[in-house]
Amino acid sequence: MSLWPDSSGADTFSIERSLFAQGYATVAGTDEVGRGPLAGPVVAACVVLPPDCDYQIFQDSKKITEKARKALAVTLREIKAMIGIGIVSPADIDRINILQASLLAMKKAVEQLSVAPDFLLVDGKFKVPLALAQQPLIKGDSRSASVAAASIIAKVTRDEMMEAFHERYPVYNFKKHKGYPTAEHRRLIKEHGPCGIHRLSFKPVRACLENPKK
Repeated sequence: MSLWPDSSGADTFSIERSLFAQGYATVAGTDEVGRGPLAGPVVAACVVLPPDCDYQIFQDSKKITEKARKALAVTLREIKAMIGIGIVSPADIDRINILQASLLAMKKAVEQLSVAPDFLLVDGKFKVPLALAQQPLIKGDSRSASVAAASIIAKVTRDEMMEAFHERYPVYNFKKHKGYPTAEHRRLIKEHGPCGIHRLSFKPVRACLENPKK
């Protein structure tokens, strides 16, 4: 039997309530965005929701529209949720690998909070490298409102960064695909070669370096 309540239904704050009942006063959720793209950083966020907020409005960022994500990111700041953001560059992703970069981004996000949390809910299978009480949650962004809120902040932040990179590298059309390995993006890498934010350790990008277009 799981130690954690099943939050697959409507109540996505039950895990947090369970932790409050155990004496943890500040419960945070963390999630990352950007493991799969061929370009750009991996971005993580960590969020502590006010206990009396309307937690049900925060859902997995992958399941809501871009417009809804942006609106909820504004709402999170309006309700004074505690927010930290961590960013790991493409160069560092190449240096330490994408899994370690994702965990590092989440670590940075937690460290950006104004107050250290008593307990951390982590999306995925792995713990964040911090001396902090924590629990990884498979599909945490669907089970915990705190993790879902973190996924929204991370996604909105990364999308905004990729739109800014589009202005610097317009030939790759980053504003459309945000660096993900779409057919268009792969074709543009083959045509123009990688740019300064491509992940050179990722196979499709590395292949262009090993077999440049003549």
